Amino acid sequence: MSVAGYNRSGKGRLAIIAGSGLLPFYIAEAARAAGENPFIAALKNDTGNDWSGYDHVEIGVGDFAGLAAAFNGSGVDRVVLSGAVARRPEWREVRPTFRSLLKVHSVVRTLMSGGDDTVLRMVIQLIEANGWQVLGAQDIAPDLLATVGAVGDVQPNTDDQRDIRQAAEAARMLGTLDVGQGAVSVGGRIVALEGVEGTDQMLTRVADLRAEGRISPRRRGVLVKLCKPQQDLRADLPSIGVSTVLNAAKAGLAGIAVEAGRALILEREEVRRVADEAGLFVCGIDRGLPGGGL
Repeated sequence: MSVAGYNRSGKGRLAIIAGSGLLPFYIAEAARAAGENPFIAALKNDTGNDWSGYDHVEIGVGDFAGLAAAFNGSGVDRVVLSGAVARRPEWREVRPTFRSLLKVHSVVRTLMSGGDDTVLRMVIQLIEANGWQVLGAQDIAPDLLATVGAVGDVQPNTDDQRDIRQAAEAARMLGTLDVGQGAVSVGGRIVALEGVEGTDQMLTRVADLRAEGRISPRRRGVLVKLCKPQQDLRADLPSIGVSTVLNAAKAGLAGIAVEAGRALILEREEVRRVADEAGLFVCGIDRGLPGGGL
């Protein structure tokens, strides 16, 4: 995995709150390359990763008190949130710090009724209330950010560009509701919107719909992932990797488009290879440019 240069600015230690997936490893590697000794707070029942090569602790997803104790004992002054979280904590699992004790009622209410972005904003506020600076994954590993244009050799054609525009508008509206970040358009028709199940499961649903004949086999279609309009860019940037490409291929799609500068591409060289072999495009779009910069 290659990482771009990251300039360490803090005097204390960087902590990575690690969920599942590859992203936390990319962040940890980038931090080490910059001379950091990152401390890993791996979320119990979510990470599924081996952190034996790092100073680490396992923390329950709602255990703010345990997190504070671990960070304060390790000299942490900066925190990055990364990786997927399978479920929200039940209110009984929330262990507040003294500083956040008075906020417990609003925390529980947000966990029960807020969208993902609302919950992440609350988590960031709780972390900052304890004196730690919250950084984005892109601050540590900026080379993960998508750029405008195709990653591999395959380019979107005119029909694909129409689907990109349709799916991008649907994803924007979905994000405004704080529901999801992705949408699939086939032949100019929105056929799937991302919910709590996540991108890979949404693509499996598209594959099932195609197998049932509810989506035309003659039209391919496009997956688009965008940041939510109100999203705090320090957490949960849209991301894709090899599994996204493989599932898009199984769903019969022509390609994937993500927002340049506001989405992450993991395993970029492997994504390029797998996409080219499958005949799919993977591209970054800039919604501020005519035609998305394509």
